[in-house]
Amino acid sequence: MSTRNSKSKGKASTGDAAGPNIYVGLLVVSLSALLAGIIFLVLELQTYNWELGG
Repeated sequence: MSTRNSKSKGKASTGDAAGPNIYVGLLVVSLSALLAGIIFLVLELQTYNWELGG
């Protein structure tokens, strides 16, 4: 029986960068939701003459 080498089938352990997966997509969705929430909050606070700074 021969031993397995690094060129065998299966996942590569050479450190190749994997492409984006579902978790990267969820991260992008959550980041865009946070940014949209911040923008809408600032727009809402401007109706009450809210100012940045002191």
